[in-house]
Amino acid sequence: MTAQGRAGTTAPDFWIDALPQAVLLCQGGKVDRLNAAASRLWGVTQARAAGRPVLEVVRRHTLEALIERGGELELEVSGRTLRCAATRDGDAAALIVEDITDHHRREAELREATAVLSHEFRTPVTALRGVLEALEYDMPRELSQNFVRQGLQETARLARLVEDLAVGFRPTRARTLPLAEAFARAERLLDSELTLRGSHLSFGADHLVRADPDKLLQVLLNLIENALKYGPPGQDIEVQTAGRGTWVEVCVLDHGPPIPDTDTLFQAHTRGAGASGQGSGMGLYIVRSVVHGWGGQAWATRTDGRNAFCFTLPGVGGLG
Repeated sequence: MTAQGRAGTTAPDFWIDALPQAVLLCQGGKVDRLNAAASRLWGVTQARAAGRPVLEVVRRHTLEALIERGGELELEVSGRTLRCAATRDGDAAALIVEDITDHHRREAELREATAVLSHEFRTPVTALRGVLEALEYDMPRELSQNFVRQGLQETARLARLVEDLAVGFRPTRARTLPLAEAFARAERLLDSELTLRGSHLSFGADHLVRADPDKLLQVLLNLIENALKYGPPGQDIEVQTAGRGTWVEVCVLDHGPPIPDTDTLFQAHTRGAGASGQGSGMGLYIVRSVVHGWGGQAWATRTDGRNAFCFTLPGVGGLG
């Protein structure tokens, strides 16, 4: 192929139009060239922009001033964060604008994950310190064994938190799997806790779904452990399933008391109004974050005298 592109544009034009960043080139304060991304950003074609004053195209004095002096700045425009950089060479100047909204979102998620760690790890670490301090003293064997059991439970909780952290930061590896596979893994991991609390866990019909198996397990464990923590001792916990068009709905039902404000439960650092015991209020926030990651929804409601914590995930069909 010659210097002309297939659509009649020159090779430099082709490459500048292929850039994801918006690029504006100007000479003597007049626009010389816009690439395709810049045309979309400012809503003006190359033909209409060429030869016009820069301000008429970018429509912001801050950008006009940036082009005149060079340098970098960030702008908030219509809910998006733009990183703008300008360079000058005599009368010639270039402005490059990059949408960094997603980058800022990931930074916010990282800060939130750090807050999750700070709150979630504090409780088991404090409990383990108390157990170890108690075991320094002579005490009846039955009492010391009780402290050892508490320590083992808190160690298991720490292991779960580490696993949650690893799953949360790991890139998604979605595959097709039957829900029964995730249910079986959850039941094995919760077996000792279910036995300790005298609770029975049952699961609904199987469905083929498309999800990251570890992230799905993370959601199930958080919801079932939430039901065990806040429901009455010895309660039965039911996991219901249902097809909803191209989605599969999963609900974890418990016999706990009614929850007055379910809308705020999935917010960070939020617990139910009557919640007792220790907790950072991050479990349901993590659930919703994971579920939103695969495009689903998560919510809580009251049905048939029970609390239902539900989520949806992409279905594949063939089972159920």
